[in-house]
Amino acid sequence: MLTPQQVFSIAAEQQFADVALQVFRHQARRCAVYRQFIEGLRVDADRVDAVYQIPFLPISFFKSHRVLSSDAPVNITFTSSGTTGMITSTHHVTDVSWYEASFRRAFGLFYGDIKDYCVLALLPAYLEREGSSLIYMAQDLISRSQNTDSGFYLYNHAELYDHLQRQQQMGKPTILIGVTFALLDFIEQYPIQFPELIVMETGGMKGRRKEMIREELHRDLCAGFGVSKIHSEYGMTELLSQAYSKGDGIFNCPPWMRIITRDTNDPLSLTGTNRTGGINVIDLANINSCSFIATQDLGKVYADGSFEVLGRFDHSDIRGCNLLVG
Repeated sequence: MLTPQQVFSIAAEQQFADVALQVFRHQARRCAVYRQFIEGLRVDADRVDAVYQIPFLPISFFKSHRVLSSDAPVNITFTSSGTTGMITSTHHVTDVSWYEASFRRAFGLFYGDIKDYCVLALLPAYLEREGSSLIYMAQDLISRSQNTDSGFYLYNHAELYDHLQRQQQMGKPTILIGVTFALLDFIEQYPIQFPELIVMETGGMKGRRKEMIREELHRDLCAGFGVSKIHSEYGMTELLSQAYSKGDGIFNCPPWMRIITRDTNDPLSLTGTNRTGGINVIDLANINSCSFIATQDLGKVYADGSFEVLGRFDHSDIRGCNLLVG
């Protein structure tokens, strides 16, 4: 089986394609729910010889099935957030070192050495529940930053404001990772002019505020923090990799991750670049679950591989449900 070194050292498109096909063949044999899904589509896994032929498992299977391609004991289980009564996604991870290698290497590629930063995390909705993969990542980044001011914040906005001011006075590169509603709550009380600050929003109002379009949200956050751009992270419970945006909502993937869009009316047809479609993700870090996932997000992929997220499907818009395995 592939090693982390083989996956995280991918540097060329053909190398990505070769590894993706190896992962697909492994998961088509070893992941029971994915194998059943492929068989339901009447796809012969042995005849798939190009990335565009690989079927993408609907993300909803992480709510109803154990999506595993390994017989090893589950090392850690990540769960999605949800309102009361909502069925949440569960990602069983048999080797959490794959997740650690993925987010550590991706952060380094996009931002450099974590030790150069003070990392502040304003993630109340995530801190108040168990099983958040975002909290796991943020905790690791905070610890590895080796900065005594790095840390988590719930609703202690005055303390966060003091720490931001101190980092600004010290000239220390600082990242503030925050859930959207909490960042807005913070700047309503404590607006600050900190042009050097990296503000990274992770999305989500969690029912605390009305949803906003990205342009409006980023305009308000830029004004409240005194920055010119808002950074974003695109990740989810079902993935062990993240894409990052350094502004304007344009995301880039690490080399072991790809976004491909599918036709909104035909989930088995891909759209190509510069056309709005459903977001399919190839995440090769998901080596022990499923690396080929059809999300419920809408987006557009550009010729250079960058992409933007344009919204989500309504449940009424999700077609092809007859293909799902019961």
